[in-house]
Amino acid sequence: MRSFKKFVCFMVAISLIVAMCTGCSGAASGATAGSGKLKVVTTIFPEYDWVKEITAGVDSVDITLLMDTGADLHSYQPTAEDIMKVGTADVFIYVGGESDGWVDDALKNAVNKDMTVINLMDVLKESVKEEEVVEGMQEEEHEDADEDHEQTHGDAEEEVEYDEHVWLSLKNAKVVVSSIAESLSAKDSANSQKYTANADAYIAKLDTLDQEYQKAVDEGSFDTLLFGDRFPFRYMVDDYDIRYFAAFVGCSAETEASFETIKFLADKVDELGLTHVLTTEKTDGKIAKTIIDTAKASDVKVLAMDSMQSVTITEVEGGETYYSIMEKNLDVLKQALK
Repeated sequence: MRSFKKFVCFMVAISLIVAMCTGCSGAASGATAGSGKLKVVTTIFPEYDWVKEITAGVDSVDITLLMDTGADLHSYQPTAEDIMKVGTADVFIYVGGESDGWVDDALKNAVNKDMTVINLMDVLKESVKEEEVVEGMQEEEHEDADEDHEQTHGDAEEEVEYDEHVWLSLKNAKVVVSSIAESLSAKDSANSQKYTANADAYIAKLDTLDQEYQKAVDEGSFDTLLFGDRFPFRYMVDDYDIRYFAAFVGCSAETEASFETIKFLADKVDELGLTHVLTTEKTDGKIAKTIIDTAKASDVKVLAMDSMQSVTITEVEGGETYYSIMEKNLDVLKQALK
C-alpha cells in the first residue's frame, strides 16, 4: 500500500509537532490566529488554482499549496511544517484517494477543530472511477503481494483501488469549483456573493472549454490515444468517449515497460495508423520512442500531455493556471486525433 510507505515519515512529523499542538491547543482558528485571514490549505495545484479563481478580488484569504515543489501526488510525503499548515487551516482541500492516506491522522491531530474539510472524491461521489487495466497494459508488480495475500486471505473481495486523477475532467472541475465556492461562502459569509459570482464566471469558462474538447473529438480523424507512459487521463477520455491504450495505469510506479507491452503498443500504432504516441509531462519519453522505433510506421511523433502532477510554485508565479494547461492539452489532443 502506498499509504503505508508514508506511515513512518508521518509519525516522525507527528512527534515533532505534538508539543507545538499542545501549546497551541487554546488558539483560535487559522483565520483569527496571526494574519486574521481565512486560511485555505490545498494539497495539489488544481485545487490551489480553483481557490484562487473563486477568491479573486478578496484580500482576506490566504491560500497555501502543499505540493509546491513539483512533488508527485503518489510519492508526496508531508513534512512537520506541512502537518502544521493542515492542522491550523480554516479550509483544507485534498483529493481523498489512496495517496492521501496520511490525511486522516493529520486531521485527528488538527489544532483547529472547526476546520471545513473538502475531499474531492467525496464531492464527486458516483463520478469517481475504479482504476482500469486495458488490453496490453502492463500491470504493476507489488513487492508485498504475498504479504497482502496472507492478510486478505478469506476476504470475499479485494480492496478496490480508485483512480485519483479526478481533476483532469472539466466536467468534474465544474462540480468541484461549485462545491468549494459553497464551502467558502459558508465559512466567510461576508464575501459569499463574490465567491459565487467568481465561481459562476469561471464555470462558464470551463463549460466553453469543455465544448471545445468535444468539438475536437467530433472533428478528429482518430478516436484513439496511445500513451507510451502511465495513463492518468482516464477521466478526460471517458468524458468524450475516446478509446485509449497505454503502457501503465495512472498511479503506476513502473518505469520500465516489458517487451510484450512495447510490441503490443507498436502493433497498435500500425494497426490503427496512428501518427502520434503520447507521454505525460516532464518524462524522458524513452518508452514512447521505443514504441515508435518498434513500429513499422514512419513519421510517428511524440507528444506530451500535462497531468498537472508536477506543477511548481515557480510555474504558478510565471502565470501557469489550470485553465491554461487544459488549453494546452486541448491543442495536444487535436494533434493526436488528426
